[in-house]
This record gives sequence, C-alpha cells and structure tokens, in this order.
Amino acid sequence: MKFDMSAAWRDATAMMSGNREVLLIVAGLFFLLPSVALSLSIGGMQEAMLADPENMEAMLFEIYTGWWWLLILVILAQFVGYLSLLALLRDSGRPTVGEALKTGVTALLPAIGAYILTVLGLGLTVGVLIGIAVASDSAALGFIAGLLAFVAAVYIGVKLSLTGPVIAIDKVFNPVTALTRSWGLTKGNSVRLFLFYLLLAIVYLVISTIVGAIIGALTFALGTSAALTVSGVVSGILSAIVTVVFIAVIAAVHRQLSGPSAEAVSATFE
Repeated sequence: MKFDMSAAWRDATAMMSGNREVLLIVAGLFFLLPSVALSLSIGGMQEAMLADPENMEAMLFEIYTGWWWLLILVILAQFVGYLSLLALLRDSGRPTVGEALKTGVTALLPAIGAYILTVLGLGLTVGVLIGIAVASDSAALGFIAGLLAFVAAVYIGVKLSLTGPVIAIDKVFNPVTALTRSWGLTKGNSVRLFLFYLLLAIVYLVISTIVGAIIGALTFALGTSAALTVSGVVSGILSAIVTVVFIAVIAAVHRQLSGPSAEAVSATFE
C-alpha cells in the first residue's frame, strides 16, 4: 500500500490526544527526568567548557569517563520509555501502564540487539564506501563516495525505522527478524517516508533554533551558570515533547503500513 502522510499525521495526533495523561507520565519519567538529571549533573563541566573552549575535547573526554554510568542509565531509560509508549499507543489489547512498562523491559534486549546490528551494518556500508575513496586517492571519487555513504545511511535508517514498533507492538523479539520485517513494511514507500521524516525534522530544527536563541539571550541576562540550568530544563522539556511526537508518528506509520492486527481481523468476523 502507498503511504499517506496526512493520514499518518492525523492518526498520530489522535493517539496523542487520546492518551495525553499517560503520555505525560511516561514521558516525564523516562525522557524528561533523565535528561534534566544528566544536564544538571554535567552543568559545571559545560560551564568550564564555555570558559575554556581550547580544552573542550579533554573536558568532553572527562565527562564520558566520569559520567559513563549515568549516560548508560539515561539511554536505557529512554529505550524502555520508547518501547513502552509504542505498546501503550498501539497494542490492541489496550495494556495498562504497568503492562506497557513490562513490555518495554521485555523488549529492551531485542531492541538493543537490533540497534547494534543496525550500527554495525551502517558502519560496514559507510566504511566500505569511504575505504574505496581513500584507496583511489581521488578527490572527486572521495566526494562521490561520501555522498553515496550519506545516501546509504539515510536509506537504511528509513528502511529500519519501524524496528521499534515491530518489537514492541508485533512482539517480534528476534532482532534479525524485526529488522527484516521493518525492511519489508517500508517496501515501496521509502521516498515518501523520507520526505515525511524530513518535514518533521525541519519543523524540529526551526523550533530548536528559536529555543536556542532564547536561551542565548538568557545567558546574557542571567549569567552562564543560571542559563545552563534553564537550558537543561527547557531542552529536557523540548526533547520529551519531540520524542513523544516522534513515537506517535512511528506508531501511526506502523499502523498504516502493517494493516489491521490479527486481533482486529478476528473481531471483524465474530
């Protein structure tokens, strides 16, 4: 079937509107709080980097080595929140929050496995193309290889964008099978999906630019330390909102391309 952008957006907004309270709770717990906690934890480091940009690389290394455990916790929390919200929005059994969270935890390892396979596949694809360019020692071929690597990365990203819903909604816990199913669901709609995601990314870019400008103005008005605190909170809120919208969009895309669930088909003939 051909992907309909307008229908997907209407479906996404309807899901967000019908689940506002639950979305606020889960998004607050798994996206906003971890993001703000991380931002506040490294706020001193950020201030030091702004004061001494020449040593920024060393300070970034210090952040990663000193706060690696918090970074991992934030990533895991966001993985669970992402999968849980997909289950809440699309599971035909209408699970409770607790049941959705259980699905998120159960789907965590398969999702991580699929993510690792995706990164390895992207790395291999891009690495081969860049390797060819380096071996040729040609600037023109290097440019072409770089362009092809970018296009390949975007294409693979679009094709595998439904892996999360396949795992959390379809309960496909084999990472390879989940990736394969996502690839199949997007067949024939890659360009439409890319344009849809691109439009959403442009909107996000515009909003984040405006927010960044406001935070920049606050830096002069409040001072660096206070501005970084405000920036951490505002960025956390914006990130949580954008993540919820993205999840609803992905859930809507999956609903449209996967067709009615087995339960829905069965209910139709009862």
